[in-house]
Amino acid sequence: MAGLESMIVEDKTQPQKAVDREKTCPLLLRVFCSTGRHHSASEYNHGNVPSNELQIYTWMDATLRELTTLVRDVNPETRRKGTYFDFAIVSPDRGSQYRMREIGVTCSGQKGADDGKTLFHAKFNIGDYMDINITPPNRMPPPLRRPRHY
Repeated sequence: MAGLESMIVEDKTQPQKAVDREKTCPLLLRVFCSTGRHHSASEYNHGNVPSNELQIYTWMDATLRELTTLVRDVNPETRRKGTYFDFAIVSPDRGSQYRMREIGVTCSGQKGADDGKTLFHAKFNIGDYMDINITPPNRMPPPLRRPRHY
Protein backbone atom coordinates (compact mmCIF):
# COMPACT_ATOMS: atom_id res chain seq x y z
CA MET A 1 0.00 0.00 0.00
CA ALA A 2 2.95 2.30 -0.33
CA GLY A 3 2.35 5.21 -2.67
CA LEU A 4 -1.17 5.98 -1.45
CA GLU A 5 -1.64 9.44 -0.06
CA SER A 6 -4.50 10.75 1.99
CA MET A 7 -5.76 14.18 1.28
CA ILE A 8 -7.89 16.43 3.46
CA VAL A 9 -10.40 18.52 1.55
CA GLU A 10 -11.51 21.72 3.25
CA ASP A 11 -14.90 23.27 2.70
CA LYS A 12 -14.21 26.93 1.93
CA THR A 13 -17.81 28.08 2.48
CA GLN A 14 -18.46 29.75 5.78
CA PRO A 15 -21.07 28.06 7.92
CA GLN A 16 -24.07 30.19 8.70
CA LYS A 17 -24.16 31.35 12.28
CA ALA A 18 -27.44 30.82 14.09
CA VAL A 19 -29.38 34.07 14.38
CA ASP A 20 -31.09 34.75 17.69
CA ARG A 21 -34.16 36.58 16.41
CA GLU A 22 -35.01 37.74 19.92
CA LYS A 23 -31.68 39.56 20.34
CA THR A 24 -30.71 40.44 16.74
CA CYS A 25 -32.17 43.51 15.06
CA PRO A 26 -33.85 42.62 11.74
CA LEU A 27 -32.78 44.11 8.42
CA LEU A 28 -35.06 45.91 5.96
CA LEU A 29 -35.51 43.85 2.79
CA ARG A 30 -36.90 45.94 -0.06
CA VAL A 31 -38.85 43.58 -2.32
CA PHE A 32 -40.22 44.31 -5.81
CA CYS A 33 -42.67 41.82 -7.32
CA SER A 34 -43.93 41.57 -10.87
CA THR A 35 -46.03 39.02 -12.71
CA GLY A 36 -44.57 37.03 -15.58
CA ARG A 37 -41.10 38.61 -15.63
CA HIS A 38 -38.39 40.18 -13.52
CA HIS A 39 -38.02 43.93 -13.57
CA SER A 40 -35.19 45.12 -15.78
CA ALA A 41 -31.94 45.86 -13.94
CA SER A 42 -32.03 49.31 -15.56
CA GLU A 43 -35.20 50.13 -13.57
CA TYR A 44 -32.95 50.29 -10.49
CA ASN A 45 -30.29 52.57 -11.98
CA HIS A 46 -29.56 56.13 -10.84
CA GLY A 47 -31.34 55.74 -7.51
CA ASN A 48 -34.67 54.71 -9.07
CA VAL A 49 -36.73 51.69 -8.02
CA PRO A 50 -39.92 50.13 -9.41
CA SER A 51 -43.12 51.53 -7.89
CA ASN A 52 -44.51 48.34 -6.30
CA GLU A 53 -42.30 48.09 -3.23
CA LEU A 54 -42.96 45.66 -0.40
CA GLN A 55 -40.89 46.23 2.75
CA ILE A 56 -40.10 43.17 4.87
CA TYR A 57 -38.18 43.17 8.13
CA THR A 58 -36.29 39.90 8.37
CA TRP A 59 -32.95 38.28 9.21
CA MET A 60 -30.10 36.79 7.20
CA ASP A 61 -31.29 33.27 8.08
CA ALA A 62 -34.66 33.84 6.36
CA THR A 63 -35.32 31.15 3.75
CA LEU A 64 -36.84 31.61 0.31
CA ARG A 65 -39.83 29.57 1.55
CA GLU A 66 -40.26 32.01 4.45
CA LEU A 67 -40.11 34.99 2.06
CA THR A 68 -42.65 33.25 -0.21
CA THR A 69 -45.04 32.97 2.74
CA LEU A 70 -44.62 36.65 3.62
CA VAL A 71 -45.34 37.73 0.02
CA ARG A 72 -48.39 35.44 -0.11
CA ASP A 73 -49.71 36.98 3.13
CA VAL A 74 -49.98 40.45 1.55
CA ASN A 75 -50.73 39.42 -2.03
CA PRO A 76 -53.91 37.24 -2.17
CA GLU A 77 -53.67 36.39 -5.88
CA THR A 78 -50.33 34.60 -5.23
CA ARG A 79 -51.86 32.10 -2.78
CA ARG A 80 -52.99 29.62 -5.43
CA LYS A 81 -51.29 26.25 -5.45
CA GLY A 82 -48.77 26.03 -8.28
CA THR A 83 -47.76 29.73 -8.24
CA TYR A 84 -44.01 30.08 -8.87
CA PHE A 85 -41.77 32.65 -7.17
CA ASP A 86 -38.48 33.28 -8.98
CA PHE A 87 -36.10 35.21 -6.68
CA ALA A 88 -33.28 37.50 -7.81
CA ILE A 89 -30.93 39.78 -5.90
CA VAL A 90 -30.39 43.24 -7.36
CA SER A 91 -27.12 44.78 -6.22
CA PRO A 92 -24.97 47.76 -7.16
CA ASP A 93 -22.39 47.08 -9.85
CA ARG A 94 -20.42 50.14 -10.94
CA GLY A 95 -21.35 53.72 -10.19
CA SER A 96 -25.11 54.01 -10.38
CA GLN A 97 -25.61 50.76 -12.34
CA TYR A 98 -27.19 47.60 -10.90
CA ARG A 99 -26.96 43.93 -11.78
CA MET A 100 -29.46 41.15 -11.18
CA ARG A 101 -28.58 37.62 -10.06
CA GLU A 102 -31.18 34.85 -9.83
CA ILE A 103 -30.91 32.85 -6.61
CA GLY A 104 -33.76 30.33 -6.58
CA VAL A 105 -37.36 29.34 -7.23
CA THR A 106 -40.16 28.26 -4.91
CA CYS A 107 -43.63 26.99 -5.72
CA SER A 108 -46.79 27.31 -3.61
CA GLY A 109 -47.98 23.92 -2.44
CA GLN A 110 -44.84 22.05 -3.52
CA LYS A 111 -41.48 21.39 -1.90
CA GLY A 112 -38.46 22.42 -3.90
CA ALA A 113 -34.68 22.35 -3.80
CA ASP A 114 -34.41 26.10 -3.11
CA ASP A 115 -36.96 26.26 -0.26
CA GLY A 116 -34.28 26.15 2.45
CA LYS A 117 -31.84 28.56 0.79
CA THR A 118 -31.20 31.52 3.10
CA LEU A 119 -30.30 35.13 2.34
CA PHE A 120 -26.89 34.36 3.84
CA HIS A 121 -26.30 31.41 1.50
CA ALA A 122 -27.48 33.47 -1.48
CA LYS A 123 -24.76 36.03 -0.62
CA PHE A 124 -27.30 38.77 0.04
CA ASN A 125 -25.75 42.01 1.32
CA ILE A 126 -27.65 44.51 3.42
CA GLY A 127 -28.72 47.26 1.00
CA ASP A 128 -29.39 44.90 -1.91
CA TYR A 129 -32.92 44.64 -3.32
CA MET A 130 -34.98 41.49 -3.91
CA ASP A 131 -36.81 41.15 -7.23
CA ILE A 132 -39.45 38.42 -7.46
CA ASN A 133 -41.02 37.20 -10.68
CA ILE A 134 -44.41 35.69 -9.77
CA THR A 135 -45.89 33.25 -12.26
CA PRO A 136 -49.49 32.18 -11.55
CA PRO A 137 -50.39 28.55 -12.29
CA ASN A 138 -52.68 29.56 -15.16
CA ARG A 139 -49.93 31.50 -16.93
CA MET A 140 -48.70 28.67 -19.10
CA PRO A 141 -47.99 29.52 -22.70
CA PRO A 142 -51.06 28.76 -24.82
CA PRO A 143 -50.80 25.60 -26.90
CA LEU A 144 -49.93 26.09 -30.53
CA ARG A 145 -52.95 25.87 -32.78
CA ARG A 146 -52.30 24.06 -35.97
CA PRO A 147 -54.50 24.72 -38.96
CA ARG A 148 -56.75 21.86 -39.94
CA HIS A 149 -56.27 20.52 -43.41
CA TYR A 150 -59.49 19.22 -44.94
